[in-house]
Amino acid sequence: MIINTAFARRLSSRRGIAVWISSHRCVSAVLLALSLHATALAQTGAPAPAQAPAPLQIPGVTSRAPAGPGAVAPAAPTNAAPVANSVSAPSGYQLSANDQIAVEVFGEDDLRAAVRLTGDGSASLPLLGAVRLGGLTLAQATSRLTELYARDYLVNPRVSVALIGYAKQRFTMLGQVNRPGSYEMPEGGGGGVDILEAVAMAGGYTRIAAPERISVRRRGPNGDEVIRVNAKRLAKQAGGGGFRVQPGDTITVGESIF
Repeated sequence: MIINTAFARRLSSRRGIAVWISSHRCVSAVLLALSLHATALAQTGAPAPAQAPAPLQIPGVTSRAPAGPGAVAPAAPTNAAPVANSVSAPSGYQLSANDQIAVEVFGEDDLRAAVRLTGDGSASLPLLGAVRLGGLTLAQATSRLTELYARDYLVNPRVSVALIGYAKQRFTMLGQVNRPGSYEMPEGGGGGVDILEAVAMAGGYTRIAAPERISVRRRGPNGDEVIRVNAKRLAKQAGGGGFRVQPGDTITVGESIF
């Protein structure tokens, strides 16, 4: 009985040692795993910071994220429409009723405008209201608007004025042409149309026409004036033509005597 008790104590002691060794191994394994995990983190870098939750979207309300260090403010929206392409205007062209122009002020999108001149040559512009521009060249119109904006509203404004559409202007062909009547000036014809082209638009001469006897009635500052034109001679010149028909002109082709 004594032997069995001693043996049991020895066996129990051995089991305790085995349990201690087993638990020591588990602790060592855990410590080793933690060490390997720390090494992996050091090699790959710190974990990415958690992203902020998306802002709550409420219909009809525009949410704004709080400004942080280095944050860039969004660009302010603009309601200004792009300006249409300008057309080529002849040197010294003077604006007239129904011409369409584009006005821009650098850095001031709210002042951008594309307007058509009224019957008296006025343009309705932001801040300025109605401004008379009829009879001015594009350079003169630019100087005029620059002066007006600088007078009461802006400091050193940079204004540009461009022609984007001619008024629908007409001339009249009478006499010995095949299709007498009123004709629109061609697109880009702000500087007039060649008289030979005007005759062609009216169907050309009749068989009894006298191209050397053409009269042009034109309204001038001092009333109507009549200009005599020898289109037969012009047609023989190098390049042809040379006389320009202006909007509002009335051209009469004479009849041959023989």
